[in-house]
Amino acid sequence: MTSFFSLSNDLRKSITTQDAKVGVVGLGYVGLPLSLGVHDAGFTVMGVDIKSDRVDAINSGQQLLKYLPADRIANARDSGRYQATTDIANLSDADIVLVSVPTSIDHDDQPDISILFRAAGDLAPVVRPGALVIIESTVYPGAIREKIAPIFTDAGHVLGQNLFLAFSPEREDPGNASFHTRNIPKLVGADDPTSLEMAAMFYRQVVEEVVEVSSTTVAETVKVYENSFRTVNIALANEMKSVCQALGIDVHEMIAAAATKPFGFMPFWPGPGIGGDCIPVSPVLLTARVKELGASLPIVEHAIVSSRAIPAGVVARAAEAAGGTLSGKKVLLLGISYKKDVGDVRRSPAVDILELIATEGGACDYHDPLVPVFAAAGSTEEHRSVDLTETALSAYDLVIVATDHTDVDYQLVGRQAPIIVDTRNVFAAGKIPVSGMLVSA
Repeated sequence: MTSFFSLSNDLRKSITTQDAKVGVVGLGYVGLPLSLGVHDAGFTVMGVDIKSDRVDAINSGQQLLKYLPADRIANARDSGRYQATTDIANLSDADIVLVSVPTSIDHDDQPDISILFRAAGDLAPVVRPGALVIIESTVYPGAIREKIAPIFTDAGHVLGQNLFLAFSPEREDPGNASFHTRNIPKLVGADDPTSLEMAAMFYRQVVEEVVEVSSTTVAETVKVYENSFRTVNIALANEMKSVCQALGIDVHEMIAAAATKPFGFMPFWPGPGIGGDCIPVSPVLLTARVKELGASLPIVEHAIVSSRAIPAGVVARAAEAAGGTLSGKKVLLLGISYKKDVGDVRRSPAVDILELIATEGGACDYHDPLVPVFAAAGSTEEHRSVDLTETALSAYDLVIVATDHTDVDYQLVGRQAPIIVDTRNVFAAGKIPVSGMLVSA
């Protein structure tokens, strides 16, 4: 039997020389950029995803994520050190495996990390002795130690001895031109010193800064705290929007002025709600765990409820602008994704707005240059982006700016739309001429 010292020394050497073979399980919005960053650092990468069409697209060099350079995947593939597969058994010779599959919450606001359970269960009998496994998927505090680690020990591995396990929560910000995989500080936690050493050593080959913490639970808690912080402050910004409307002042002017304070303040901006798979999910993972411990986080709990109510507030504001009702009205949403210049509709508040308008008896279409077609979660009904033309705009009673994509002809909208309900401050303060009614929401 190979000794602990031999296994750990072999892993150290393969990391230092970049000879380590790296597997990445889950090639979505987190795993794909991560796998490319690991490749760019000099490692050989095998990506795994259950979606065969995504794997085929990666192996054929397609772009997939529009905010990545068009040739990024093709260049990695052409290097001979990057490929994808649907078969996790192909990771049997991997020295390091990063797991970045999605986690979520169910309809009862309980953590749903079932996909991570399955991925770990598939990986445990495959991963070789002496390998390093790093979980990147967002989980509630204690999940790695209580739920994921036993999957590997039940398969016969001895953690910290012949298998090394760490947690490093993803911090991707899709579409951010300033921060990307390499220059975002990487948080690493583990429950034994060797696993922590190995994970930190590996990530220092990939990113500019590594921050080590004392356990997986600390790292898990940091992740959900970071996003809960954002949820609370976004909720506050949206509540202040209502206050400023009552005062007859511009909330964006107020926040911009507050942001001139060089200490103790960070600006968060109001909008149509929170979206994506981080900010709406992490606070719920945290509060669910806190309740299990017999404690509470009333500020975070209020922020969750407040944020979920924002799309309904936007629809109410639009109905008021349209004469008191949206019944029988034709509405155009500008943007259906949750974030500017990113084609991702997961938990998008714009989707909630579209569905609420239909409930109110209105007819709602959308225009989004990054989302030509989508189906809401749990639905098979497809919605398709309409062309943004002068003729098309003339058919709508009002336009709601839900996502402020760069590649949209706002000048045309300003000229043609009879009513504009602006949730993103695109038209405010005379930035773009508006011929009809402009309402901030």
